[in-house]
Amino acid sequence: MPATSKAQQKAAGAALAAKRGDQPKSKLRGASKQMEDSMTEKQLEEFASTKRKKLPARKS
Repeated sequence: MPATSKAQQKAAGAALAAKRGDQPKSKLRGASKQMEDSMTEKQLEEFASTKRKKLPARKS
């Protein structure tokens, strides 16, 4: 399932970095913190790899 906004894609990228250990989990806030807790690494990869070109900045 691809990300539906640029903000969602960015949050998924931050959560994926924390899940892999590239970034400390203490730096996560808001949606990225919830995503890291509730989603698998594969799901986060799918969200984070979404092309940003035609995505809106925020989901309405």
